[in-house]
Amino acid sequence: MARTKIGYTSRTYLMNVGSELLESGSNNGIECIWTRILYDHRIIFNWKFNWTELKNQGVHKITGYITLFSANNSFRAMRRTVELTESKQEIEKEFECGHTETVYYTYSLSPCHTPIPENTVYDEMFAPSDQNDTILIVDGKKLHVSKAFLSYHSEYFRALFSSNYKEGQMDEIPIGEVSFKDFALLLSTFYPQPTFPSDETVEIILKMARRFLVTSAVSSAEHHLMNMSKIDNEKILWMADEYGMPNLLEKCIREMNTIAKAKKMKRSAEYDQLSDKTKLKMYERLVDSNSY
Repeated sequence: MARTKIGYTSRTYLMNVGSELLESGSNNGIECIWTRILYDHRIIFNWKFNWTELKNQGVHKITGYITLFSANNSFRAMRRTVELTESKQEIEKEFECGHTETVYYTYSLSPCHTPIPENTVYDEMFAPSDQNDTILIVDGKKLHVSKAFLSYHSEYFRALFSSNYKEGQMDEIPIGEVSFKDFALLLSTFYPQPTFPSDETVEIILKMARRFLVTSAVSSAEHHLMNMSKIDNEKILWMADEYGMPNLLEKCIREMNTIAKAKKMKRSAEYDQLSDKTKLKMYERLVDSNSY
């Protein structure tokens, strides 16, 4: 799966001033505490990371690099490879320099999401078991599922499995006009263990969630687009409008605060697909932000 990069640049710090703690902060789901230990002619820097928020979104590893810079170019920038896993949360770097040195660092980190299950794993997900009580036929494949579990997450299946529909009485229920891969991707967002959206899957999940009325999948997609996505703002705004994600739409409109941003949006392929209501909100936001 393609990775999205998270970048950061720290403030500058003088080595002979202050405590061992240099900086502590959070950036896009990554918390980092930067400390140093001073010796006679050596300094050990330590970066301690906490990325629990990203773990909860399906990230199992973070890779990239940290680069340490001299603010006055007294030494060459030094780069340290980063690979954060469940068992490794800290990065250290030792080097020699004067205690009057002023330094700062940058990082470029890529969250690695848990891979979307392949068909073989999907086959295991939808294999017969005592917990399943019906069969869906999708793209020629049999999916053994639980009526109660699907009904809890989906209004579509709640209605389908009810006694008011003939399908509710069938042993095998065909689901037409959908590929097995897309349908299994939707169900994997909540069944049996959630797989979180990525930039590559979020639009498919939204399309499937709208058809099969899975509100939890829409909420998961909205969270990804608000906090993790590197998709162009113009497309994110369109998705927020198209798939009814009010918090994301409000965020996008709030950020539409310059003439340049508005012009870029109007030139985009997504502009003509926006609802009149959203176009009006964009215009009102632009007027408000440029009023004195």
